[in-house]
Amino acid sequence: MTLTPSPRSVRGRLRGHHIGAYGLLALAALLFLVFSLALPATFPTQDNISSILSNQSIPAILALGATLPIATGRFDLSIGYGLGLAHVMVMQLVVDEGWPWPLACLVVVCAAAVVGALNGVIVEFGQIDSFIATLGTGSMMYAVTGWITEGGRIVPGPDGLPASFTGLYDSRLLGLPVPAFYVLAVAAVLWLVLERLPLGRYMYVIGSNPRAAGIIGIPTRTYSIYAFAGSSLVVGFAGVLLAAQQQTGNPSVGLDYLLPAFVGALLGSTTIRPGRANAAGTVVAVAVLAIGLAGIGQLGAEFWATPLFNGGTLLIAVGLAGYSARRRLRTGERQPPPEHVQNTS
Repeated sequence: MTLTPSPRSVRGRLRGHHIGAYGLLALAALLFLVFSLALPATFPTQDNISSILSNQSIPAILALGATLPIATGRFDLSIGYGLGLAHVMVMQLVVDEGWPWPLACLVVVCAAAVVGALNGVIVEFGQIDSFIATLGTGSMMYAVTGWITEGGRIVPGPDGLPASFTGLYDSRLLGLPVPAFYVLAVAAVLWLVLERLPLGRYMYVIGSNPRAAGIIGIPTRTYSIYAFAGSSLVVGFAGVLLAAQQQTGNPSVGLDYLLPAFVGALLGSTTIRPGRANAAGTVVAVAVLAIGLAGIGQLGAEFWATPLFNGGTLLIAVGLAGYSARRRLRTGERQPPPEHVQNTS
């Protein structure tokens, strides 16, 4: 007897898949509509949209960077510290050392990738939990940041920073802030890597079942190190943008971006491709967070509403990510084999 799923069960699974895959995208549209109706004079304006895109570009890029280690089942808690160190190093090289800003940015981004690779080596070869290892290395990065700045800020001279450097953040393209296009470019590259290249498929296999990945011959340690290095490369780029935005070297500014980055990456794993970290889902998640924060801010929320919103959303994101993974596993267990199964009884 051939075992085939009933039409009702197939429709139910398809409906559940579409809700899981695109529900967060619908929520973003709904939030924008609600706040537009509540604040018609200020929220649905071009200035407000441009402000949201500009202000959330660095958190979005950082969240995309956090996506890579999460795809392999690891977490990099050093990204906030790395962001602070990268932007301080750019300011140090440009302001105090007199380097041309393109060279300074290139060196900092490459150095960030090397630091990320070292994180991966510590986690994989030191057999230290990624939470603990990256928290330790992050604290060391914070110490280096304090040593470079001597606890103060790096402030440009009377002439300021080169306009071509600050234009990395301040410029506009097609009427929109240029950083919004950086986010799209980084998301496109990560989508290509994770969804279309063997590198990304290997990372997903490692994240879902590292033991099976090793059995089929995937060098799990190598690809995990790649994930950490790629993540830090993105963080270094975000640090360059932060330096162009802040135009000063602030040793403590990076930590403020850590929680929003993980909220975006984890919440993103519940949409588009539910159950696994993905670039498109991260962009959607950051959009939901950006719209929500902008809306409650314009409604007059107190200063503590932002960390409350981020923390609560993180708990929801982790819960939804776990539920989505369990649901995906249960659905896979209930699926019949792809070939017709004959009842031999």
